[in-house]
Amino acid sequence: MPPAANAVGWAPVATPAPSAVFIDLDRTLLAHASGLALNRALVDEGVLPQGRSLPGDKLLYGINDRLGENLVSMGLVRAAARVAKGWRQDQVRQAGKRAVAELTTMVAPFAPQYLEEFRQAGHKLVLATTTPADMITPFAEAMDFDDVIATRYETNEDGRYTGRLFEGFVWGTGKLKAVRAWAEVHDIDLAECHACSDSVFDTPLLSSVGYPLAVNPDPGLTLIAAARRWPIAHWDRPPGVPSLVGFEPYHVIRPFVRPASFPYARFDLDGIEHIPSSGPVLLAANHRSYFDVAALALVAARIGRPVRFLGKKEMFDAPIVGIVARAIGGIPVDRGSGSDQALRAAEAALRAGEVVIVLPQGTIPRGEAFFDTELHGKTGTARLAAATGAPVVPIGLWGTEAVWPRSARMPDVTLVRHPPKITIRIGGAIPLALGDAVEDTAAIMSAISDLLPEESRVRHQPTASELARTKPPS
Repeated sequence: MPPAANAVGWAPVATPAPSAVFIDLDRTLLAHASGLALNRALVDEGVLPQGRSLPGDKLLYGINDRLGENLVSMGLVRAAARVAKGWRQDQVRQAGKRAVAELTTMVAPFAPQYLEEFRQAGHKLVLATTTPADMITPFAEAMDFDDVIATRYETNEDGRYTGRLFEGFVWGTGKLKAVRAWAEVHDIDLAECHACSDSVFDTPLLSSVGYPLAVNPDPGLTLIAAARRWPIAHWDRPPGVPSLVGFEPYHVIRPFVRPASFPYARFDLDGIEHIPSSGPVLLAANHRSYFDVAALALVAARIGRPVRFLGKKEMFDAPIVGIVARAIGGIPVDRGSGSDQALRAAEAALRAGEVVIVLPQGTIPRGEAFFDTELHGKTGTARLAAATGAPVVPIGLWGTEAVWPRSARMPDVTLVRHPPKITIRIGGAIPLALGDAVEDTAAIMSAISDLLPEESRVRHQPTASELARTKPPS
């Protein structure tokens, strides 16, 4: 039976027998190749002289970052043992400790949540990598791995490397051999184990465990995983978001999302500096029109970070629009099901340090409610903030309904001669108690209201025509 999907898109199988998960390092646990970070640590520790590195390292790691391992690059990695001849083992281990801080910043954003899933399922975590053990063991310990399977260099009686490998090169079939030896020592059946890798050269290992997982697979492994129906996961982005050599659809669309793309509207955007440039953040906006999506897309384009957003399930079911919405990381909300899956997916994105856009009102107010001077919201945003500690940044939208009222099936593109003004105001992070979701929701909606123009706080008696514009088309 295949593993069940969860908030991050995949969950491990819990087995009654002792088991382990063997996790590759570069482009699997880490979003990028570790080599440059390890080289810098060797230089800083004095193992390598300043300005010197292993031959061809920048080209080697650049290719690995984009396309994965290849025979030439791995041949150079194997030859590194000869380059290391005469190095002191204790000094290299100290360099490994230096590298921990930088390597930690390279961990794929969603990887910690997958590791926690494995821990909760009762599996031992084993880092299985070609990287020299003396360099990578400190990082594995910092990540709370139970053990490390890695390439080891032979040392002499003086504690210096001899230029030879100890018990072989942990790569391809060599990695499988090392894993089998480890499993035999620990009395673990590989049929009960998981393995995670990006590389086609790890096919022997993936084929030998009960539960293989192709993580950010290279082209070769993508084909093999599809043919063998192995699950595929990406630990650097949410489930369902495609990527090509590190670029998401967001990066492709972003250059085209600019005010000039909407000539039938004028935009007045202010406060973008309040959105953090890194780390998790909830952007909470009011909801007045289908055109709110365009206004918020301009915000996303300005901050230069991929954003995820919660939207009604019906939007994701629509042809073309639904495909695009999922591709850029949209999270469908099925309000009729009572499921908390959408909130769990949003929480996973926030824990991975991402930006999530929410509309606390849930839907565009209809009728008299559209003209209410007080905004009312659901508690989901407050609960996400309490669960993740992500700051909530308010966004006030005004005038979007002049371009695309709820009664219309499409925006009014005929307004190019006299485009209405769309106001977008972004405020500072809202101080929340994070104890009472109802109170925090009231604070969120109040902060959004404060960003709206004065006319939003003046009670207005709508005409029949104005009321009609707030209701879906018949």
